[in-house]
Amino acid sequence: MDKLFLSGTFKNFIKPRIFVTDGTTFRLHYRLTALILTVGSILVSATQFYGDPIQCIQSDDVPKKVLDTFCWVEGTFSLPKALHKEVGVEVVYPGVDQRDPGDEAVYHAYYQWVCFVLLFQAALFYIPRLTWRSWEGGRLKHLLQQQLNKPVLGHCERKQCCEQLVRYFRANMRHHSSYAFKYLICEVMNLVNVIGQIYFVDYFLGGEFTTYGMEVLHFTVRPQENRTDPMVRVFPRLTKCLFHRYGPSGDVQKYDSLCLLPLNIVNEKIYVLLWFWFIILAVCSAMSILYKVLLLSSRTARFYALRSIARLTPKDHIERIARKTSYGDWFVFFLLAKNMEVLNFRNVLADLHKDLEMPLLNNDGTATSSA
Repeated sequence: MDKLFLSGTFKNFIKPRIFVTDGTTFRLHYRLTALILTVGSILVSATQFYGDPIQCIQSDDVPKKVLDTFCWVEGTFSLPKALHKEVGVEVVYPGVDQRDPGDEAVYHAYYQWVCFVLLFQAALFYIPRLTWRSWEGGRLKHLLQQQLNKPVLGHCERKQCCEQLVRYFRANMRHHSSYAFKYLICEVMNLVNVIGQIYFVDYFLGGEFTTYGMEVLHFTVRPQENRTDPMVRVFPRLTKCLFHRYGPSGDVQKYDSLCLLPLNIVNEKIYVLLWFWFIILAVCSAMSILYKVLLLSSRTARFYALRSIARLTPKDHIERIARKTSYGDWFVFFLLAKNMEVLNFRNVLADLHKDLEMPLLNNDGTATSSA
């Protein structure tokens, strides 16, 4: 068990990363959300393939295994007309009643696909991450030279690395817009993905998911005698199944069976968690994008943002750097601050401020304005 969780795929989720090339909200998508979906898929798979996901009440002449397999493969159903009837008096369970001609029936076969759908959703949450890794191309790793993120570094070595980084910024100032916009595109992909998945799950569950969490909340505060559990409606634990076979004389015989679905106890909890988490994740992603748009449009916002990640740097230094750099440059500063030691980052900004006070030289040796 230790080898399973401390090596391979699971190790990538829990081990610390040497270089961080994205923000916290971004990591919530491809690390935490993908992990939740993967663990949910494993739980459902363990119950479905190695447990007893369905148990049906069979008649004497119908083998139990045959009936269980048939009802699992073909699906079970419940009756909406019986959802609000009194249990123990009118019906044996919400949605389970005698079916009359013309009665509406809701069939349940989605539980066969839950484990695969959860795994597919986890893969979708990782696509923006793969896209950003391809576009990022290891630029941050090359900038840091695998040195400036170390807490212990010799004075000469630190000075040399900082000077190289400052020279890079001096030569490429205001040329990081494409780099920053690609990251912003990936954040938009995250937002579109999580919103799209809300409606995808809603379609998968027959239009029940978009209001599922709110109905669960309302259920907990309603009087007990006037409430119907929405989890029982969406994920019924007891359903009906019709099994047909030929009788001794060749006539078609119908067996009306009750089926217990213990797997839905796991499913209902997973989807309650996903409903709340998807809403939280969509709100956080939207706020992150709005924050980036604010930084893109306001130099003052970039000044305060840079000041928040470089508290050891004097205010006038940050003000000058923010005035002469673009949003793309700020984004590179943001990534550097996440990966560099605080003192090293302060030294880089100090050297950059000092260098910005010097005029740039053209190829012919004449000075140009640094404004």
